[in-house]
Amino acid sequence: MAEGIRSRWRDSLSWHLDDPSPAANDVEVAMAQGRSRPAWAEIDAAAITHNAQVLSDLVQPAKLCAVVKAHGYGHGGPAVARAALAGGAVGLAVALVDEGLELRQHDIRGPILLLSECNSDAVEAALTERLTPTLYTAEGIEQAAQVAHDLGRPTRVHVKVDTGMHRVGAQPADLPALIRTVVQEPSLRLEGVWTHFPVADGDGDDLLFTKQQIATFDALVAQLVESGVTIDVLHAANTAGAIAFPAARYSMVRCGIGLYGYLPGAAVATAFGSAGGSALRPALSLKARVVAVRTLDAGERPSYGRLRPLLKRSLVATVPIGYADGVPRGLFDGGYSVLIGGKRRPLAGMVTMDQIMVDCGEDPVAPGDEVVLLGRQGDEEITADEWAGMLGTISYEVLCGIGPRVPRLVVNAPPVTR
Repeated sequence: MAEGIRSRWRDSLSWHLDDPSPAANDVEVAMAQGRSRPAWAEIDAAAITHNAQVLSDLVQPAKLCAVVKAHGYGHGGPAVARAALAGGAVGLAVALVDEGLELRQHDIRGPILLLSECNSDAVEAALTERLTPTLYTAEGIEQAAQVAHDLGRPTRVHVKVDTGMHRVGAQPADLPALIRTVVQEPSLRLEGVWTHFPVADGDGDDLLFTKQQIATFDALVAQLVESGVTIDVLHAANTAGAIAFPAARYSMVRCGIGLYGYLPGAAVATAFGSAGGSALRPALSLKARVVAVRTLDAGERPSYGRLRPLLKRSLVATVPIGYADGVPRGLFDGGYSVLIGGKRRPLAGMVTMDQIMVDCGEDPVAPGDEVVLLGRQGDEEITADEWAGMLGTISYEVLCGIGPRVPRLVVNAPPVTR
């Protein structure tokens, strides 16, 4: 029964595209590199496109929805959206109405799914710009129906059910009644039903929990089908679910972190390797340039707190990026190094708000030299996973934590398609 349900929705996928091709490719750069200070995040749009293609190929015949919330996980929402669509994504997903409106303002068409019910004062803006609302309360359904009626056009909606995340979504017992309410509203069109996995990146008990979520979702969908409800799109899997649980791919998957070149945990990495897909490519590099160099004697203790003495007479480089830009102070205690001249260079002292200091030893360094904080230089590479390991966090937080005053410089953008 479950496999029959999956096959049916794979075959009948109709998450409609107003314009199936990426919109105009005006490169989004907050400010030109070096206009204010020489520190920037370089976004490789070709890597996003590559990752979208890899994920699309992996999950087919299911379709890929690219999750571009949180300003594209810190990469820049519109640029990521265009690159993902160029790589085969059939639609986009965001957390906030404002994020969806930003994409529309950049002439990005096609479906944009809101991942949570929006506030009552944002419903009109969302539906006016043809964002696809997620609904899971009677109040949310009523508000969406009224606004859609006032606009004079039916609105496609998705309904979310909570199968174990316990964040937002309808309770399983309430789902049939909510679905009936949607179906009976003349101004609403039920397009999708979905859920979300909290531990699809785990193993052991997490593996069993996710399998139970899939079984619960299958049973709920079967109940809806038996009652005569037609649903065009079923989706449950995030990046972890899409890779590690093929049974959860249904007709569409919602990939976030994988789109940006990272895998959520060792279990998922193992499953991805077993699937034989092409490697994902990190899309973001964080770079700066040396602005000052001074020679300090052994025993000197640079930066706030004077925490660590230099072991020998050294060249110490100042780099204009700090914790206000998303370079956490915890990296100092973690033993973090940056790349200069293709070599790892340790921090010489605590990260400050606007600057870091780097111990270059006896190697030559000069103002203007490139510094890589995340990314590749020569044969060396520093990844968001490496930061996350030092900080006791996850790559998602590292990427999203790069601050707004760091300009995003988009390279290798897809060609303009009209």
